[in-house]
Amino acid sequence: MKSPNKTGFCFTLSLVAASMMGCSPATETSQITTQQEASVSTEQTESQRLNAWFETQYEAQLQRSPMTMTMRGKKARYGEIDDLSEKATDERFALAEAAVKEMKETFDYDKLDDATKISWNIFEYQFEQQKRMRPFQRRNYIFNQMFGMHTMLPTFMINYHKVDSEQDLKDYISRLSQAGRAINQLIDQARINADEGVKAPYFAYEKVIEQSEGILSGKPFDDSENDSALMADTRTKAQALVDSGVITREQADAYLQAAEEALKTSIGPAYQSLIQWFGDDLADMDKVAKGVWALPDGEAYYNAMLAQSTTTDMTAEEIHQLGLKEVARIRQEMEKVKGEMGFEGSLRELFDYFREDKDDARLFYPNTDEGREGYLSDTRDYINAMKEKLPDYFGRLPKADLVVKRVEAFREQPGAAQHYFPSSPDGSTPGVYYVHLIDMTMMPKSEMEAIAYHEGVPGHHMQIAIAQELDKVPTFRTQLFFTSYVEGWALYAERLASEMGAYKEPLSNFGRLHSEMWRAIRLVVDTGIHAKKWTEQQAIDYFLDNSPVSEGQAVSEIQRYFVMPGQATSYKIGMIKILELREKAKTALGDKFDIREFHDLVLGGGAVPLNTLELMVNDWIASK
Repeated sequence: MKSPNKTGFCFTLSLVAASMMGCSPATETSQITTQQEASVSTEQTESQRLNAWFETQYEAQLQRSPMTMTMRGKKARYGEIDDLSEKATDERFALAEAAVKEMKETFDYDKLDDATKISWNIFEYQFEQQKRMRPFQRRNYIFNQMFGMHTMLPTFMINYHKVDSEQDLKDYISRLSQAGRAINQLIDQARINADEGVKAPYFAYEKVIEQSEGILSGKPFDDSENDSALMADTRTKAQALVDSGVITREQADAYLQAAEEALKTSIGPAYQSLIQWFGDDLADMDKVAKGVWALPDGEAYYNAMLAQSTTTDMTAEEIHQLGLKEVARIRQEMEKVKGEMGFEGSLRELFDYFREDKDDARLFYPNTDEGREGYLSDTRDYINAMKEKLPDYFGRLPKADLVVKRVEAFREQPGAAQHYFPSSPDGSTPGVYYVHLIDMTMMPKSEMEAIAYHEGVPGHHMQIAIAQELDKVPTFRTQLFFTSYVEGWALYAERLASEMGAYKEPLSNFGRLHSEMWRAIRLVVDTGIHAKKWTEQQAIDYFLDNSPVSEGQAVSEIQRYFVMPGQATSYKIGMIKILELREKAKTALGDKFDIREFHDLVLGGGAVPLNTLELMVNDWIASK
């Protein structure tokens, strides 16, 4: 998501509910004997039974998360906020464990068709991942600058809680009144983690305080003339009901008064507690950031996070060496494009030119409201032009639309990564590509095209919207998020866009290479920070030596890797695997290879572990 963060999406969903599962298209069958038909009929019967059971399990898990139901386009339990206590997490794990046990005792794997076997495998695989992470559930940073319910809650209310009726408005206010409880539950968990020696680096504390203060900025939290973000959203949604004649002005005023009361008595005190606890703890914080190697069980925790992020058994050292190799290869490609740009200096001098000449209109938009609107408008143009080319490379297209927005003021950060928020499964809520525009000197034009394709189409929106709209697989598979697949696809999409005719200018093509270099650097610095005990400055310097990012961007990125161990390694590993599988299929099939069929295969089963994707491609090659 994420991207942005390039990664925001993954962590957003994990905070709202325990995730579900992934998929593969059914294989084609040729003429078969009567005996084979009888066998297939039996297999399908067992598959149908299991698929019906998957639907029951999905709904049971979904019912435990009112917020996830809202994000899925459902209005059941619309006035509730999730139970975010540690006890609720324990209960979810116990239910997942019982579900896998029931599946194994109730159904015969050998009688399933190929597609349903994949569903079984992923259902079990996902639980095994949860089980592997179970010993480390108190090793994560509950609140940090990249993700956390302190920013997720307002974003959720503004973007996902639709108000189409008077009851919807009542439910909105009900959720505001429960939000404080949810934040306090997470504060309790953060305190427990801290008591066990698990504290986010100092900069995460500073940013969480700043973000929380931003949420409490404006009415009714202070004497400002301007509304806070949540009060403004409530007012806008209530006014829409007045304008459409659903409620009267007097009724709207009463609801707005109730909303103010909920904000002052629920959200205000909870966020003040969060600010105070982080502020008190910050005074004793070490100002030297350390990777998770410094945490209790740090090495084992990092290895588990790498396995979860990459869905492979690659070691930290293997990932580090792959990163060094990729950085060297991409530098060579950059040298070629540098020549096409007519730049005669060294690559490092070109990097410095990108960083230092902030007034060059060829490189940056003005740091004004007009410049920000120009960035948004041009990004929309890139995405709209790409939409026109999709049918030449994809048979299956998303139904949901995609919109481009500036990040809300309360969570906007200079140099922070762009990210994607998903559409609803029914397509009624569009996907959102969010852009940080508070400081335009950190938003180079050279990168914007590649990022638009990564977060939008043919990247995150293409993949996630299609997955959510699948109707031939168990529902749980439409909602899965395996980071190496999801982020690997989005990075692959940046390169695919070049094949589709994008990056017409050398500057944009250099930006594409920079984007890929960014992900290669992540392999080096993530493992450097968490396995090789690199310092924050050491990692920043490596970033600056090998890319044209500004120092502010480098700092923001490195601080992100500190609080999200292993996650950043998934992009390049996933991209490499997809490219390997595509080349394997082209070599094996020759003239029979169809890029549209390949892409529909990769996207047509939802997110899957990389080894499952390889099995799917192998089966497809064999079927051809």
